[in-house]
Amino acid sequence: MTKPERDKNKIRKPNRKLVLIVMVLILAVVFILANAIGTVFVPFPQIIRIILKHLGILRDTVFQYGQEAIIFMVRLPRVIVAMVVGAALATAGAVMQGMFRNPMADPGIIGISSGASLGAVTAILTGLSVRNIYYMPMFAIAGALGAALIIFILSSRGGKVPVLTLVLSGIAVSTFLGAITSVILTYINDYQVRAYLFWTLGGLSDRRWEHVNLATLPIIVCIAVLFIFARDLNVLQLGEEEAQAVGLNPSRTRKILLFFASVTAALAVCVSGAISFVGLIVPHIMRLIVGPDHRILLPASALGGAIFLIVCDLISRVVLLPREIGVGIVTSLIGAPYFLFLLIRARKDGGAVI
Repeated sequence: MTKPERDKNKIRKPNRKLVLIVMVLILAVVFILANAIGTVFVPFPQIIRIILKHLGILRDTVFQYGQEAIIFMVRLPRVIVAMVVGAALATAGAVMQGMFRNPMADPGIIGISSGASLGAVTAILTGLSVRNIYYMPMFAIAGALGAALIIFILSSRGGKVPVLTLVLSGIAVSTFLGAITSVILTYINDYQVRAYLFWTLGGLSDRRWEHVNLATLPIIVCIAVLFIFARDLNVLQLGEEEAQAVGLNPSRTRKILLFFASVTAALAVCVSGAISFVGLIVPHIMRLIVGPDHRILLPASALGGAIFLIVCDLISRVVLLPREIGVGIVTSLIGAPYFLFLLIRARKDGGAVI
């Protein structure tokens, strides 16, 4: 590496770290705003005091009627779930885009959504979803991981996973699972159909501390593992021969990355329903800002996904007050035009979509 290149890298690194610091501050701001804004506005200082009280730092603190319940029992767990789910989907998307070297890749191509939907409707059909809050998420995780495993087995050839084969296998398996889901929907009652449709639209209403406890720690662990493999993900960008030359086993690394990315996305989907485009547009935008180095890109995507989904959830709550719409609708309204933009730009540049 020449001296000008070294000097250029020295200039870039602090800028990238500064981006992460700014994003952390933005996340803190939108976190407080999302807790404050709603049908009832709660002042920022009160939110901080309520959180500190439940952390055991403040004692014998009295709040206005209803404020503590609104923040701690309703908004705070919902915002935490939005933050964790957004980080999970964006990180999984960044890993898949890097692994397949394609900006169009996202968790949906390995059947996460279709498998989770089948698991969710199965829980509804059996009546287990009304017995315990954990049954639907558990079934959704099982369905998502099962779909990802089937697609990976079908697309794996000689220990390698061709991108085009993976995408085609994902389309075929997702369509098949969607057909099974449709058959099940014809045998359940109207109330169960409404419950399923509400879940598939992607929503964070009525998220409680049970959902926070279910998903937060496993998602954090999976994201941390993906962060550890950031350097290996960079090496995979060089190609099979180059990766092997530096002592990396490309096939084994891809399997590990695919597994943990699948689990991360499945855990997110199981508590939020199918929320589209977070894993597609956030990593793509972050790559434009911080560059392709996954050691920076993955944490930037996690922060960006958390910020994006909290903001989208806030919009879904306040845009039609006193009613609210599914956050998945908001992300689709933002993500679909951006996806079309990527397709149009790829065609103009003469690049392949997959």
